[in-house]
Amino acid sequence: MFYDVIIIGAGPGGIFSAYELVKKNPDLKIAVIEAGHPLDKRKCPIDGDKVKSCINCKTCAIMHGFGGAGAFSDGKYNITNDFGGTLYEFIGKKKALELMHYVDEINMSHGGEGTKLYSTAGSGVKKVCVQNQLNLLDASVRHLGTDKNYIVLGNIYDELKDKVSFFFNDKAEKIEKTDDGFRVIHQKGDDACKNCIVSVGRSGSKWMESVCSELNIETKSNRVDIGVRVELPAVVFSHLTDELYESKIVYRTKNYEDLVRTFCMNPKGRVVNENTNGIVTVNGHSYEDPQFQTDNTNFALLVSKHFSEPFKDSNGYGESVARLSNMLGGGVMVQRFGDLVRGRRSNEKRIEEGTVVPTLAATPGDLSLVLPKRILDGIIEMIYALDKIAPGTANDDTLLYGVEVKFYNMQVDIDNNLETAHKGLYIIGDGSGVTHSLSHASASGVYVARQITE
Repeated sequence: MFYDVIIIGAGPGGIFSAYELVKKNPDLKIAVIEAGHPLDKRKCPIDGDKVKSCINCKTCAIMHGFGGAGAFSDGKYNITNDFGGTLYEFIGKKKALELMHYVDEINMSHGGEGTKLYSTAGSGVKKVCVQNQLNLLDASVRHLGTDKNYIVLGNIYDELKDKVSFFFNDKAEKIEKTDDGFRVIHQKGDDACKNCIVSVGRSGSKWMESVCSELNIETKSNRVDIGVRVELPAVVFSHLTDELYESKIVYRTKNYEDLVRTFCMNPKGRVVNENTNGIVTVNGHSYEDPQFQTDNTNFALLVSKHFSEPFKDSNGYGESVARLSNMLGGGVMVQRFGDLVRGRRSNEKRIEEGTVVPTLAATPGDLSLVLPKRILDGIIEMIYALDKIAPGTANDDTLLYGVEVKFYNMQVDIDNNLETAHKGLYIIGDGSGVTHSLSHASASGVYVARQITE
């Protein structure tokens, strides 16, 4: 079959590409190839009762399927150029923010209405952070919640399903250049197109690497973020989350001058497993509906590492650390902060006697046997720094889950149209190594769709 546009990946970038293409030109023939399930078939088997930990499904329902890895996230759209990617370096800061607001409008008109838009503008929290050697990054944050995010995605799919050909449970295997465009070989066949948009997310990093190698597209190494997910009573951070919801706070350590930052804050949320290429890591979700909320708040503390010479594989380094955690803990490991600083392993008895009830069934262990000393020292130092603005953060019973790893795709060589050297082949979203968030990935999809239709 010959299509005007084939989109590989139905994550945020792919979805908003398809949405904008249909809106701008309803006559276009569009196909979306997705390795995972349709939205209504995506379900992780972990129920906390019969299935307590990752069983390595053939296709991880948390990471793949319509909506991408963001479908079961807590639905946070950070409208800012300060973090979440460097899309603005390609399309300009004004255009990037304009597209992020446009994506927000689409979400609001498809079931997200009534959700709150938080902002750091005029917040007194920034002053308190500065006084304690912490830097609060500026942003507006739309929190849909995992539940509302699911509704929004469902409504967008209902609008697209009769106008776009979706191929689910169908992994793309190869892209070939042809005289009049591209040939996409996938598990259920092969199809041709004039334009090809690749939006495979972080989970498609290894495949993206092979595509770039075969098509002689230049790439360069990106960073990897390694750390832990912190879980503590929601009241400890309530004065921050009630006002800002998500507070992106950066700290420069005294020992090494490394930057440690908070990431993906989930007020009254849950800690969850993630499976990336067979490696089990940890993440967090939160809900808008009060009946699904917990008494805990969780967030990640991450340290960025970038390797160049002679070792360039930043993701490989992150994978090695995560595999060590999987080997020792059989999956995700959990440790009380008090046990960590005392240099002892947590056990089930100490966890049960603690005041923080874990929201994820993880193996009690010793994170000092997994995380490199430099990274762990930075995380401990950051926890004590956060304790100054949120007393109780450094309590003995605060839980640390490990490891949390954010894999970033190598940065693909693309121009200001997000187009490769092969005219008509666009690389967008987190798969490009340019974006690292729902809002930036979605905006990149809209941008490329407009480039094609114009």
